[in-house]
Amino acid sequence: MAPKYTSIIFLFLLFNSFSCSFGGGHDYHDALRKSILFYEGQRSGKLPPDQRIKWRRDSALHDGASAGVDLTGGYYDAGDNVKFVFPMAFTTTLLSWSIIDFKRNIGNELGNAVKAVKWGTDFLLKATARDGVIYVQVGDAFSDHSCWERPEDMDTLRTVYKIDANNPGSDVAGEIAAALAAASIVFRSLDSSYSNLLLDRAVKVFDFANRHRGAYSSSLHSAVCPFYCDFNGYQDELLWGAAWLHKATRRRQYREYIVKNEVILRAGDTINEFGWDNKHAGINVLISKEVLMGKAPDLKSFQVNADAFICSILPGISHPQVQYSPGGLIVKPGVCNMQHVTSLSFLLLTYSNYLSHANHVVPCGSMTATPALLKHIAKRQVDYILGDNPQRMSYMVGYGPHYPQRIHHRGSSVPSVATHSARIGCKEGSRYFFSPNPNPNRLIGAVVGGPNLTDSFPDARPYFQESEPTTYVNAPLVGLLAYFAAHSN
Repeated sequence: MAPKYTSIIFLFLLFNSFSCSFGGGHDYHDALRKSILFYEGQRSGKLPPDQRIKWRRDSALHDGASAGVDLTGGYYDAGDNVKFVFPMAFTTTLLSWSIIDFKRNIGNELGNAVKAVKWGTDFLLKATARDGVIYVQVGDAFSDHSCWERPEDMDTLRTVYKIDANNPGSDVAGEIAAALAAASIVFRSLDSSYSNLLLDRAVKVFDFANRHRGAYSSSLHSAVCPFYCDFNGYQDELLWGAAWLHKATRRRQYREYIVKNEVILRAGDTINEFGWDNKHAGINVLISKEVLMGKAPDLKSFQVNADAFICSILPGISHPQVQYSPGGLIVKPGVCNMQHVTSLSFLLLTYSNYLSHANHVVPCGSMTATPALLKHIAKRQVDYILGDNPQRMSYMVGYGPHYPQRIHHRGSSVPSVATHSARIGCKEGSRYFFSPNPNPNRLIGAVVGGPNLTDSFPDARPYFQESEPTTYVNAPLVGLLAYFAAHSN
């Protein structure tokens, strides 16, 4: 047993060495409040009377009109003005999961968190209202990305893209089904009729995804690629949707679907990643809860996969695709690294809670990973985001004394309607994009893409990989911050 405990001590020392030279405790509740507030800055459509980010105004009020449908509402995914439904649905799923697992920890921010979920689900219901058709994107991304203008002035193409039986999209449909099913759990005790509506629609959307199999990036390649192209295939979204439907309905058919399709849909693939494109690690952690509770021995292989995932991201023994910066940040190849930081940390925390309740640990070769270690690693990542890093900078706008000032975000960087009522056209906004001045409108709670492998960060709009926020970075962070707000000293 000695080597196992020696490894645990080594990992604790390793992470303590990362953080000992940085700042002290954090106001996790303040960060939680701001992480949820961020979503009000990403809203599309007609804003409600209780809108708290006041520099935003109504936008995209005719979305869907070209197709004869109402597709107003929903979220802009990041710093642009396109509504990509694939990441929007994943955002909604993870916001819901954050509430489901950490509802008792969210405290007086629960109402705002639920509103953030509903802003997403209201749109997803519109996008799936027609039988046999699902609308998966509003806005021509190439047209949008050629302009730098606030959403209130938007005059770029608002093209509507859809999937159907002849042009399938099991990936995006499976994610929508997961989002609606997860959200139905959130609303079960708050609004039973709305919860039932969400669940009924989730069942229909999943059936569509399963019957008409294919990737939406094949059907709509020229529109969705390279922005939210599904590189990982649609198989994981089918398992993901079934897992959430089983959790929401307890119907045997979804459990049987998971067992029957575990190998066919490659449940054990690419275990060290979790995000809008790859759900494998999330599937295994989600299903493992029942296994660890002794309720699903026939799904034991998912716990084995979840354990392997945990081992693959531990510092010192992690997979080559998961690295740690000198300052202790999880780093993976690709754009917007913080999406990996928050989503992987969320799984570490949720799995640590499942392990604790089952009095279980994770064997990783010569060492054992305890629930306490997993929580420690997750907390270290959160603290890095909030300012315990070599730059001594919070990567959440509005949190702490030093945070990004020039984020890659159209609405934040162009003067607001309140201060500049005249329209600012497509190319007129370029001067604000290239300006060295801080953004005039603070997008409170926005977490940017973050620093690179050397912990360096360019606070400049053109460096979109580092300076652009996204909705799916914040969604798992809500759960993390809620937990640490309730358990900090």
